[in-house]
Amino acid sequence: MKVLVIGGGGREHALCWRLAQDPTVTRVLAAPGNAGIAGTRDLPGPAECFPRVQAEDLDAIVDLAEREDVDLTVVGPEAPLVAGLADRLRKAGRNVFGPSAAAARIEGSKAFAKEVMARRGVPTARSGVFDDVAKATAFVDDLGGVAVVKADGLASGKGVTVAGDPATAVAAIDACLMDGAFGDAGRTIVVEELLEGPEVSVFAVTDGRGNSALLDAVQDHKRIGDGDTGPNTGGMGAYTPVPSLDRETATHILDTVIAPVVDELRPYRGVLFAGMMLTADGPKVLEFNCRFGDPETQVLLPRMPYGFGTLLHACATGRLAYEAAHAGFDDGAAVTVVIASGGYPGAYRTGFPIHGLDDAEAIEGVTVFHAGTAREDEGRFVTAGGRVLSVTGVGADLAEARARAYEGVGVIHFDGAHHRTDIAAHAVEGARA
Repeated sequence: MKVLVIGGGGREHALCWRLAQDPTVTRVLAAPGNAGIAGTRDLPGPAECFPRVQAEDLDAIVDLAEREDVDLTVVGPEAPLVAGLADRLRKAGRNVFGPSAAAARIEGSKAFAKEVMARRGVPTARSGVFDDVAKATAFVDDLGGVAVVKADGLASGKGVTVAGDPATAVAAIDACLMDGAFGDAGRTIVVEELLEGPEVSVFAVTDGRGNSALLDAVQDHKRIGDGDTGPNTGGMGAYTPVPSLDRETATHILDTVIAPVVDELRPYRGVLFAGMMLTADGPKVLEFNCRFGDPETQVLLPRMPYGFGTLLHACATGRLAYEAAHAGFDDGAAVTVVIASGGYPGAYRTGFPIHGLDDAEAIEGVTVFHAGTAREDEGRFVTAGGRVLSVTGVGADLAEARARAYEGVGVIHFDGAHHRTDIAAHAVEGARA
């Protein structure tokens, strides 16, 4: 089958890479794609990228799917799903892995997600929804001055402030409701209690007919600096499996979180990604996402079977019950480390030549996924974004996977490059204890 992947980041590179290894996939297309996708030697011939077709251009995507007669469209980012891309494709008679606009509201509106959880009794933090500064501030006082302030809408992963004191919380409220820091996405905010415990990302795929399959859990590292310091980013690294989440707890999350939400949003076809906090009172939901995570995908897919395209097609066509075996995982572990541009997540410069990519790819168990790169006419890769590369290592356990990932990072260089040095460190130390 021919598969079209929508998006142009590290997640989409990983999707193309794994889809191309499915023997049922004969052709991989990407819109807009990126320089790494177009030049990846692991694909059956470079993937065909359509850089003029942007992920938010629904008309152009539908036209492309029709013109190329693709058998399955896999939507990477959340914005086109919230805008209704899956609905448009299905109306055109095209199979698509991704939920409808109505179902994608589970990520598009945090207030809506809270309503769904309240109706279905899904455990989550105590919260309130506000568009008034005084009322939001009063609720922070009710929470003891410690709170999490979230822009209601999509804010590219940057609309969340974890406030350890009242002044920080009030500043975040003012930034959203008075200063318009996140535009329409922040005109309404969710203020909630701060939960304590290990944070994990749990993924499940579903086919709209009541069938769901649990994928593996992932630990993401959002903060820019070692020791989880500094501002939030789109993600600076991730690892799987997560030692703090046993299979019994994961199954409990499937039954008490994923299943009721999928039923509420039926027909939900695609992936549902639950950000969970493993509190002393049991697992509680932090947020939902309607797509694969980034950089979580870069560690999920290297451990998934080669029938990944078959699995996604089964979800898109309501046949997951017959193909759920493709949701299994290989033994071992995976760790990915993001190399970012100097200044990220603030202002940064681009256009710096990237050295050492071939050396990194030559290391056993290492794959480099491109996120913010471009390719010059002479074929040289240069930086073109904030998060530039995800270097993924796989191994028999987290220690080996981590060592390989950092060995790969160590041979890649460009001006201003920076990365965290502690991705998966606690998990490895815990395993050795």
